[in-house]
Amino acid sequence: MTEEPVNVNEFRELARQALPKMYYDFYTGGAEDQYTLKENEEAFRRIIIQPRILRNVRSIDLSTTVLGYNISMPVMIAPTSLQKLANPEGEIATARAASACNTIMVLSTSSTYSLEEVAACCDAIRFFQLYVYKRRDISAKLVQRAENNGYKAIVLTVDSPRLGRREADVKNKLVVPPLKNLEGLLPKKFVSDEKGSGLAALASGTLDASFCWEDITWLKSITNLPILIKGVLTREDAIKALEVGVDGMIVSNHGGRQLDYSPATISVLEEVVDAVGGKVPVLVDGGIQRGTDIFKAMALGAQAVLVGRAVVYGLAAKGEKGVNRVLEMLKEELELTMVLSGCCSVKEISRSHVRTKHDQQLRSML
Repeated sequence: MTEEPVNVNEFRELARQALPKMYYDFYTGGAEDQYTLKENEEAFRRIIIQPRILRNVRSIDLSTTVLGYNISMPVMIAPTSLQKLANPEGEIATARAASACNTIMVLSTSSTYSLEEVAACCDAIRFFQLYVYKRRDISAKLVQRAENNGYKAIVLTVDSPRLGRREADVKNKLVVPPLKNLEGLLPKKFVSDEKGSGLAALASGTLDASFCWEDITWLKSITNLPILIKGVLTREDAIKALEVGVDGMIVSNHGGRQLDYSPATISVLEEVVDAVGGKVPVLVDGGIQRGTDIFKAMALGAQAVLVGRAVVYGLAAKGEKGVNRVLEMLKEELELTMVLSGCCSVKEISRSHVRTKHDQQLRSML
């Protein structure tokens, strides 16, 4: 009997052992040189925690709210596609784990169970991630189905007018299974051509590369649900997002899978938070492996973080129980970090609790 994993990285190794190479590479890989993929994790390591001592930390409260929904910890499940490749129960198992851990799951448009099936399986708080297709009626139908099935928000991915070049998928000639949400709307199966990835073929054939800021008005006109945009990396785009009236932002580089050499998300989080000025919630994803990472993101102004790959590792290794354990592990690590840093609640985590590389440079100049 193998030893139980004690951190996310050990779950990653279990996933590597459990999955065919094509699928493991799909989940773990990034774009081109994978600079951004690696930097998402490395940038966290350059942030130092500055603990406060001799505080009464007997009782710790990790709970928070996102768009008014109470969750047990500032950790949500990021939209991750094709989860059946990791485990036959796929998104169903993930949703049940989200429900058990009392947090929010963001379901991918590219899920391998339909949004209706996921809605029916449990009472998790669910948001729906949306791509905008060349045929706008397809996106409109997806939004209406999400609203009709109790999804609480639309998470619009805005960094993918085309798919990034994920070279492992090209080499492996990734085959895409049927996307349940798009059955009857798009071709059932895209297989790789001689050039490589089937997912890239699907994206280039269907995604609307003309979608722009003005079109957010169209999206707002077809739904009453709040809209978060996922893929903000600059102050300028954060300000523009406020102008068009979004209800929240996710600082994201698509897990390093789109534009290589775009910045690590944690390195630009504070810039976006400052630009937003508390008007809407700012969330962040990318590179989160530890409770200390979550603490650092909160200190730099995130309302919550989203985890994607870590969840898939748990799913691949041990199904629903694995996802549950990954979420509980991150929660336990965050709680310990808070105790050792002198914070009784997430509201007490402040900018003074961390020192970034920029702070260190400023100090050296004084």
